[in-house]
Amino acid sequence: MLRMILSYGAISGLIVGLTLSGVTIAMNHQSSSWGMVIGYLTMLIALSAVFVAIKRRRDVDLGGVIRFWPAFGLGLGISFVASIFYVLAWETTVAITQIDFASGYAKMMIDEQKAKGVSGEALAKLTAEMDKFKTDYANPLFRLPMTFAEIFPVGLLVSLVSAGLLRNSRFLPARRS
Repeated sequence: MLRMILSYGAISGLIVGLTLSGVTIAMNHQSSSWGMVIGYLTMLIALSAVFVAIKRRRDVDLGGVIRFWPAFGLGLGISFVASIFYVLAWETTVAITQIDFASGYAKMMIDEQKAKGVSGEALAKLTAEMDKFKTDYANPLFRLPMTFAEIFPVGLLVSLVSAGLLRNSRFLPARRS
């Protein structure tokens, strides 16, 4: 099962990591809500490997039956490996492109609030929060777990849904040859 976790996790991680790098470079290092939409959609697509792996384990290795907890554990393992790949891809992209994500993100957040008409003390408070965010984000002990926390909850959700659906042997049953 470890081999399955590593292989499906690597496939999922490469899909989401390469897409992350490509989108970041293509968007010319600009933060935007479209980038977030594309990012989370890519995570869902890449983490569909969790569903495929659980189904394969159920149908091929276990004769068409899998319990919830083993299926969920398999999904979490794959999600963990994919999340590690995602973090490594982000760190590599940042190192190669020298992008200042924190400044771009802070500017986007402040500009959004200005566009909504926020000013005065509320804007000053947000600016101070964004300055703290930029300082914190420069620290790898803050940035790495934060990047991991972007994708892992998506993997957790996909694992829960996949394990819940595939524990029922009548849901997409294996074809008999």
